[in-house]
Amino acid sequence: MIFKRATTLLGAAALTMLLLPADAHAAGITCGGSTSVGPLGINGCISAQRGSLGDLPTRDISAHIKVHNTGKRALNIEYEAYASADNGDSWARVGTGRNSVGAGQTLGPVEVGSTTRVCAPQRVVIRVHARAVGGAWSNWSSAATKQCQT
Repeated sequence: MIFKRATTLLGAAALTMLLLPADAHAAGITCGGSTSVGPLGINGCISAQRGSLGDLPTRDISAHIKVHNTGKRALNIEYEAYASADNGDSWARVGTGRNSVGAGQTLGPVEVGSTTRVCAPQRVVIRVHARAVGGAWSNWSSAATKQCQT
């Protein structure tokens, strides 16, 4: 019995190590407000990583989604993300995706898409929404970052 428990714990620890991000240069992910539709709670999340295009400083902006299923059965979901760098006047799709979320489980944050922006004084805002496949879309959940933050 003790051997079986120890094997289970070691297996779980090994699986956890495999699921940890391997990129040592990964940017921090910040999540914004939440919204919901049915049993799904949705958060829009954003990360920004420094880069350059010649002498111009850039930011690689990634949109992420975090979804919590409070229901009693697994759901197949679809989601999409948009980005805007001009205070919300113009939105461009940066990605879409599909996934499954188990009953009572949380998915993410999962990267939905990314875009590269030359540094400017405006904030970059992303927004995401999700739905159970065939259901109604949630409202938008947003997150923002300053492109050239220090």
